[in-house]
Amino acid sequence: MSSQDNSTNAVSEFEEKLGEADESVAQFERDDHSAMSRIRGFLRDHPTLIPALVLAIAVLCFGLANSRFLGMGPLSTVLQQVTVTGFVALAQTLVILTAGIDLSVGAILVMSSLVMGNLAVTSGLPTGLAVVIGMTVGTIMGLFNGFLVAKIKLPPFIVTLGTMSIFGALKLAYSRSESIRNVDIVEQASGLLFFGERFKLAGATITYGMIMLVITAFVVWFMLNRTAWGRHVHALGDDQDAAMLSGISVDRTLISVYGAAGALCGLASWVAIGRVGSVSPQAYELINLDSITAVVIGGTSLFGGRGSVVGSVLGAIIVGVFITGLALAGVDSFWQTFATGCLVIVAVSIDQYLRRASN
Repeated sequence: MSSQDNSTNAVSEFEEKLGEADESVAQFERDDHSAMSRIRGFLRDHPTLIPALVLAIAVLCFGLANSRFLGMGPLSTVLQQVTVTGFVALAQTLVILTAGIDLSVGAILVMSSLVMGNLAVTSGLPTGLAVVIGMTVGTIMGLFNGFLVAKIKLPPFIVTLGTMSIFGALKLAYSRSESIRNVDIVEQASGLLFFGERFKLAGATITYGMIMLVITAFVVWFMLNRTAWGRHVHALGDDQDAAMLSGISVDRTLISVYGAAGALCGLASWVAIGRVGSVSPQAYELINLDSITAVVIGGTSLFGGRGSVVGSVLGAIIVGVFITGLALAGVDSFWQTFATGCLVIVAVSIDQYLRRASN
């Protein structure tokens, strides 16, 4: 055999081995890509898992840094502090699931609490009736938002930015910028303080507001996951045009979502009165941002269609845990705010990463 034939055979053998190596590398890359896709898909289908892990790690880390943090007292205090935010986060979750946003939730909450307080304390109406009227006012405000979004076809951000100012002005005009004192509530309408009442359980301080949050979260979860209405809400967030073509009444569903969000804010106002013990037109000015933070950290996509009720509540607790844990560690308040901002950015980054799992 000539030297040319030997050279040709050697080149052929080399190319064959190189091809086998390339195929092995490609197979490894496909397997690796497939594994990552499965993980991303699993996390996308179970959005509650990430905030649950973050919460567990946060509690463990702060507990190791300061043993007092792991006591039932501090942990129950965190839960008390985030109760009102948890309610508003549930309302915000409904809206964000439809790819919208509600910047007026704080104004709705305060306006509802002012109506309850003034009717029960100043006007002398029965507490139960005052609460019902206050929640009705919150529902009407939410329905107004929904009407502008669904019927007038305005962007949710612009609508609720405008109504935040409108409702904010109305609450000041209605209350004349005057607060309702705790002593007046205790004397004339002590029922408004019901959700602030507390009892001890296994060393933890539990309020009726915390229990109500759990019940309300279950009801909202059931509505979203076990009813046709909930399927319609998710469908709107995925694709409004496809939802409309499938026979879903887009306008009616959107209005009902904003109305339900307003009703939840109305209920939250009753809880807030019990939590604070008084009613002030200047209270909870930042709760709209706090609720969005909780919802995003909890795994609900800002692009709609995917989210978790439990995750939103966990998101509120995570923020409370971080703030309390950093405070016990002696960290300045501005660094606590810094940490919260970082959490939001990380949560949105994870959301973007998981969204690619379906592409």
